Amino acid sequence: MGADSDSRIAWHRVQLRKNREALKALETARFTKGEIAAGRGQTSKAIADLRRKIAESELCIAAHERQTRRPLATDFGSLTGVNWSNWNARGGDSR
Repeated sequence: MGADSDSRIAWHRVQLRKNREALKALETARFTKGEIAAGRGQTSKAIADLRRKIAESELCIAAHERQTRRPLATDFGSLTGVNWSNWNARGGDSR
């Protein structure tokens, strides 16, 4: 993965990595220490919040990649189904 020209996408990538690590740590602690020790309501709310944030970042990154990525295959069959009017060669502009 190269550097992102869009700082918003770069921020989402960092948040996605950080939130996935936090979610993994919370879920691991929940099962190793038990839910009662960790606080049942708080842990569940924190996990739900992290999952929401992860989904939001994934959607943002996926939308950006759909707009800026060129097709990887170069055979005629795969290139005929590409809508070239939506592809932006500069990649950094938002609409």
